[in-house]
Amino acid sequence: MFRDRRQAGEVLAQELASYRGRNDLLVLGLARGGVPVGWHVAAALKAPLDVFLVRKLGVPQWQELAMGAIATGGGVVINESLVRSLGISDEQLQAAIARETEELRRREQAYRGGRPPLDMAGRTVVLVDDGIATGASMLAAVRAVRAVADGPASVVVAVPVGPPSVCRELAAEADDVVCATMPPGFEAVGQVFDDFHQVTDDEVRELLSSPTV
Repeated sequence: MFRDRRQAGEVLAQELASYRGRNDLLVLGLARGGVPVGWHVAAALKAPLDVFLVRKLGVPQWQELAMGAIATGGGVVINESLVRSLGISDEQLQAAIARETEELRRREQAYRGGRPPLDMAGRTVVLVDDGIATGASMLAAVRAVRAVADGPASVVVAVPVGPPSVCRELAAEADDVVCATMPPGFEAVGQVFDDFHQVTDDEVRELLSSPTV
């Protein structure tokens, strides 16, 4: 159990200790819940922090179930087998992509204002979230970061909690994966947090304006 996202970030930082002090390190917190975790990781590793946006593509009439995800830079991941099994039409899928793309752009502006993203070229990028369930959002983030022109030298995934099977799947896509805890009876990310409040846009902006190095 973690008290809150701060403690989760501190635990992750301990597991990432071998990266501490590297001058090529960049921590990206997935908005919104990954930003407070990522801030504490970045502060402990003495690395800069930026925000990375991923939007889940929810199944029509069941938005909590992800049929895919989109990410900053245009990365898209679709769970084709789920889309087929639920009979989701291409029109429904495209409508979800358009809706979430608009929200992604709104949040980019809200969090950064006019500031451009930090340069990833040749860096070791650590993608941090407050946990993973299906893995769709993190997979979209990994693929989007990989696809950046003059992109990172390596991609690391770091999360406090996730199901063992998904953490293994991500290991096939990222150069390194740190899942601090992998409960055999995984049900939801929030099950390992005492405080798992909804992170607000204001909290994200405040953390992004607070230096980590």
